[in-house]
Amino acid sequence: MRVCRIAHAGGTSYASWEGEEFAELADPFAPRPRHTGARISPAAARLLAPVEPRTVVGMAHNTGAADSALPPAAFLKAARSVVGPGAAVRLPDDAGRTVAEGELALVIGRETTDVRPADLLSCVLGLTVANDVTDRSAQHDDPLWTAAKSRHTFTPVGPWIETGLDRADLQITVTVNGVEASRASTAGLARDLGEILAYVARLMPLGPGDLVLTGAPGPEAPLRAGDAVGVRIDGLGELGNPVEAWHARQGAAA
Repeated sequence: MRVCRIAHAGGTSYASWEGEEFAELADPFAPRPRHTGARISPAAARLLAPVEPRTVVGMAHNTGAADSALPPAAFLKAARSVVGPGAAVRLPDDAGRTVAEGELALVIGRETTDVRPADLLSCVLGLTVANDVTDRSAQHDDPLWTAAKSRHTFTPVGPWIETGLDRADLQITVTVNGVEASRASTAGLARDLGEILAYVARLMPLGPGDLVLTGAPGPEAPLRAGDAVGVRIDGLGELGNPVEAWHARQGAAA
């Protein structure tokens, strides 16, 4: 199933994509998701970030085979930094060198607490595309990576969730202004998805709608105001976002 979150005249809804229209879902995280019967034309809907997570966690030390020699490590991103397809990535005027990292993200479908490590992948609702926007300059100065990872709009996610996709070897392509900047496969990650989720679930509780970014297997792509950045994962679609300058001192919400 392709699960979307959409804005339309009636408000905001979860829906499945049925090929020509959206079919509204009562609760995509229910053990047996059901449709409400409402149908929405794509012309009358706008795709949003496919979830509103309470927790967003990313993996460090997971960008290639060499990282398998390092201990696993994770970092948090502010849940309110999540934006959807088409939303602008804002580069603050006090930011340094900022880059895009194309990543596969796990969307959690049920509570992971007290679930055996071997069964944790059953807690995953599906997969989506993520762009782990990072201020590399701030990352060097802040050991907690808060200033590097959690600025307004620094976690674009979407365009939807695929619930039945083979997770083993997915090609990730990052483009800037239509030009390919990075191409790699999830098979190149230092740890597979089961290992990643087992590690993160030991550290913290995860629940429906939470996101686990699994790491960037390919090179980063520098971003500047005026760019258009895209992250495509085979079988999952493409997440596209414009990049714009932003005066951080304004303090406006994303």
